[in-house]
Amino acid sequence: MKYDTTLFHTVSFLVLLFKSSIAVDSLASNQTLLDNNTSLVSPNGNFVLGFFSPQNSSNRYIGIWFNKVTIQTVVWVANKNHPISDSSGALSVTTAGNIIITSNQSSIIWSANSTSRNPVLRLLDDGNLALDEGSSGRYSWQSFDYPCDTLIPGMRLGWDLRSDQERYITSWKSVDDPSPGEYTYRMNPNGLPSIILRQGSTIVYRSGPWDGVRFGGGPALHGNAVFTPILVYNSTYVYYSFENSDDSVVSRFVVSETGALTHFRWSEPSNNWIEIAILRADTCDDYDKCGSFGVCEFGRAPICDCLTGFIPRLAEEWAQFDWAGGCSRRTPLNCSTGAGFRRFSRVKVPDTSASFVDENARNEEECEAACLRDCSCVAYARTEATGCVVWSGELLDIRVYEEGGQELFVKMPLSELGSKKSNRVTVIVSVMAAAIVVVLTLVIWLVIRKRVAKKKAALAEQQHDFPKQNENASIGDEDVALPMIDFLTISIATNEFSFSNKIGEGGFGPVYKGVLSNGKEIAVKRLSQDSGQGLHEFKNEVILIAKLQHRNLVRLLGCCIHQNERMLVYEYMPNKSLELFIFDQAKDTSLEWRTRYDIIVGIARGLVYLHRDSRLRIIHRDLKASNILLDSEMNPKISDFGLARMLGADQYQENTKRVMGTYGYMAPEYAVDGFFSVKSDVFSFGVLVLEIVSGKKNRGFYHPDHDLNLLGHAWKLWTEGNPGDFVDTSILNKESLAVVRCIQVGLLCVQQRPEDRPTMSNVVVMLDSEHPILDQPKQPGFYTQRTLFDTDSSSTGKIPNTSNEITVTLLHAR
Repeated sequence: MKYDTTLFHTVSFLVLLFKSSIAVDSLASNQTLLDNNTSLVSPNGNFVLGFFSPQNSSNRYIGIWFNKVTIQTVVWVANKNHPISDSSGALSVTTAGNIIITSNQSSIIWSANSTSRNPVLRLLDDGNLALDEGSSGRYSWQSFDYPCDTLIPGMRLGWDLRSDQERYITSWKSVDDPSPGEYTYRMNPNGLPSIILRQGSTIVYRSGPWDGVRFGGGPALHGNAVFTPILVYNSTYVYYSFENSDDSVVSRFVVSETGALTHFRWSEPSNNWIEIAILRADTCDDYDKCGSFGVCEFGRAPICDCLTGFIPRLAEEWAQFDWAGGCSRRTPLNCSTGAGFRRFSRVKVPDTSASFVDENARNEEECEAACLRDCSCVAYARTEATGCVVWSGELLDIRVYEEGGQELFVKMPLSELGSKKSNRVTVIVSVMAAAIVVVLTLVIWLVIRKRVAKKKAALAEQQHDFPKQNENASIGDEDVALPMIDFLTISIATNEFSFSNKIGEGGFGPVYKGVLSNGKEIAVKRLSQDSGQGLHEFKNEVILIAKLQHRNLVRLLGCCIHQNERMLVYEYMPNKSLELFIFDQAKDTSLEWRTRYDIIVGIARGLVYLHRDSRLRIIHRDLKASNILLDSEMNPKISDFGLARMLGADQYQENTKRVMGTYGYMAPEYAVDGFFSVKSDVFSFGVLVLEIVSGKKNRGFYHPDHDLNLLGHAWKLWTEGNPGDFVDTSILNKESLAVVRCIQVGLLCVQQRPEDRPTMSNVVVMLDSEHPILDQPKQPGFYTQRTLFDTDSSSTGKIPNTSNEITVTLLHAR
């Protein structure tokens, strides 16, 4: 009998224990989830629901996060407005089907306001937390209807037009506080659907409109190898969603507390989140940046211009880079006098909120005819699936893309386009002029050819010992679609490498200016026999830069391999290097702040291309002022890829026993341990920014009041609240927001720990945003180790023993 009593109490205890515990993926009305490391796990093991605390916070929240990602990444928060200050929290489902969170065993701090019969709360495989009615399969409440700052596959951003329910995402207030921040990202169903980012009530970003196939504008939301964008647009629903390319992919879309819009993919090899798409990538993505009838083109100076045929409304303000007033027609549009259309290509078409869609227009001719019949029509665009988009009134938020975009047709008076008769006259005159030019060009070419032939013959006789079979020597097995230029052509172009044509010398060897027979100016880098950079670096530079094309990278025109000669032929940069301007007191005064700022942004944009947007992921490893060349319009071009390394798509960092680069610009983890990554280039960029702002060189910097290097000096002034004292004396407005922001960005880039430094894409957003929210910088690298910065070189050799030594290669035993 005693045995039966003991058994009864044991079974009773186990029943009570079960009632207070939970199933793996679900919670019934008789169960409770406590803040004691218990959690729900989705059946496939991809998601977890439980209690968590954000970084640097002791508050407790109920949230959902990725289970198989080593960095806890929360995608949904229940009690985001009502944190729990201790570990007394509990999640439960009432018998009436309401989901509640309580603290101290009684106080309800959050409720879903849901009802359900036989309620069961389940964490589904897609990360959705759903309340179903037992085995019915119907959900009376689900977390996907109440998104926070993150979209994951299966979630919808948009409208259910039947119930008038809107789903949108809202940024966290900060990384420590998941309560709603000031940014919202929501679907605009008016006109053609587009997605709008608001800061408070102000629109700060607009995606291109959905044309039935894709979002217009840039390529960020187009299909790719990671995710496929989806938009449902009918009489019942208007929403955006996405799906991963396969089940092995883990990705998410986030609106950050600073308003950044980024799609991330988890990379297991690098154990980190990788940026796949950045929607708000540059300042031209700012909504209505250039005002009505204005067009923004990133990389142009200034970035705003009026559409052809339009002029600034407020010319004086426009000259001061205040483009809010927009543009107006140079010639008024009069419906009775006839009109035509001017085509604008590769653009994000204007805001479609006030436009209408003419679904009856089946082709471009019918779109044009419909717009001509309507006197209120000012422009149209053809879409692939929905017909014609027609605008009346002012055209807002137009930008130009380097690739992608759509075509916009703006109605113009015939006087702006020219009459048919004048067009015929223009064609006749043009043909005659072209014929004359062709004849003259042929005569000149024959004369030059005769002279060049004589010169080649004379030089060939001098160089008769050069074997002809080497003229087109291979540079290896790499596939580099790059022209091979023969030695004689380069020799003639550089006046036989005369001293008067020599324009510089670096670790590679001497650099010569040359002029080809067609008049094109070139720069020729000739590999020195004594150069520390040898054939390996030569091949490396050819292979890498031949595959890269960007406006902020120097363009390689060709190469030459002839016997022991190795030469690279580049476009000629008339203003030479940035180093000559910022460190030369005479030229430094001519470098006004706007030019410096444009140079900083241009370098940043070039690095974003290398790190993220090119076919390859390139780490430059030798970014410095002398490797930033300036064209005739002072546009920066990153050059010298001899030390650059290529990483795989999933590779985050690499290490080497042979450290090569330039002290003063090298990141601590690379200079000391040989580890390099994109964050190493970020450090070098930060040094460059601080040098550009201060006009002083990091290496050899001296201050009478302390022994800090330039980075330490900048950080000292920043922490003391005196950033203006760091600025070059030739910059007039030392306290302007843009100047101070650049100092802060530079300091963020040179922080000691690589993980604290921003990515270059984030740097571009920081520089372009008018009112960015930036972190406070931490102590920079080499803050007390001044001697490690006191050497500047890109050549190789032994570790320097004196301050006068300028060789920098380090060999590490592993």
